[in-house]
Amino acid sequence: MSTHADYRLTQLDQLEAESIHIFREVAAELERPVLMCSGGKDSIVMLRLAEKAFHPAKLPFPVLQVDTSFDFPEVLVARDNWVDRLGARLVVASVDEAIRNGVVVDDGKTSRNRLQIGTLLHAIEEGGFTAAFGGGRRDEEKARAKERIYSHRDEFGQWDPKNQRPELWSLYNGRLHAGEHMRVFPLSNWTELDIWHYIARERIEIPSIYFAHERKVIARDGMLLSASDAVQPRAGEMVEERTVRFRTVGDMTLTGCVESQADTLEKIIDEIAVARVTERGATRGDDRFSEAAMEDRKKEGYF
Repeated sequence: MSTHADYRLTQLDQLEAESIHIFREVAAELERPVLMCSGGKDSIVMLRLAEKAFHPAKLPFPVLQVDTSFDFPEVLVARDNWVDRLGARLVVASVDEAIRNGVVVDDGKTSRNRLQIGTLLHAIEEGGFTAAFGGGRRDEEKARAKERIYSHRDEFGQWDPKNQRPELWSLYNGRLHAGEHMRVFPLSNWTELDIWHYIARERIEIPSIYFAHERKVIARDGMLLSASDAVQPRAGEMVEERTVRFRTVGDMTLTGCVESQADTLEKIIDEIAVARVTERGATRGDDRFSEAAMEDRKKEGYF
C-alpha cells in the first residue's frame, strides 16, 4: 500500500493549469489585453478559464465580439449570460457599422466572415489593445497548427508564420514595438474532445444549438445550412427538417450543421471520440475556398 500522496495531474488539469498560467502571464506582461468571444464553445471555455485565473476578482480585461449581423441568436444569448454573470465589459465591433463608416467595403461578393478582418483590426487599434486572446486550437486546422501561443502581429495587424518567436520551456516573449500586438491562444494544446470533456466536468453553459434538435436546413455544397432570412433556398434546393446539431458556430450563412442524435454531453463526447474530421473541416464554408483559405485570412489579420 502506497504511503505517498499522488500529486499527478490529469490531462484536463494539466491543460487547465497551462491556460490559467497563460492568462496570468499576459495580464502581468501586456498593458491592455482583451478576450475575443464569439459565444461559441471555445471562447466560453476561455471565459471559464479566465474566471478561474483571476477569482475572486473580476476579469482584468474586456470581452470583444465581432458582430457580423448573421450570428445565431442562441449564441448571443449564451454570450450575454456569461458577460452578465462575470460582470465583464462587452465591446461589440459591428461589421455593419464598419461598412457604414468606411472601415471595410462591402462589394456584395465578399463574405461577412472576411469583412470581420478589417472590423477586428479597427477595434483593436481603436481600443489600444496590445493583446487579444483567441480560442484557436492547433488541432482545428493546419494554419492554426503553425501558431505559437503568443502569436506576434505587426503594425498592420498581419501574421507572418515564418517570423514567430520560439517558446522554449513555456517562456513567452511579449515584447512589442509601437502599433504591434499579440494574439494569444490559451487553448492551443487542447483538442475538440478535451473541450467537451472540460465542458462536461465544469458543467459549463453553452449555446443550445450544440445539442441535437429539429431544424429546417438546406443542403448546399456538401453542408447543411440553417434556413433563415439570410439563407434562402436557391433553384433546385429544398428546405427540409432534420435532427441536427452544430459542432462550431459562426456566420450562419457559412456555418453548417451535422445530422446527429447527440442531445446530451455524454452523447456528444461519444460522437466526437470517433470523428475523423475536425469541426472546421466538416462545417465551415469559409475554409473551403482554397487549401490555404484559413492561412490567407490569418495573414491579413483574422483570428
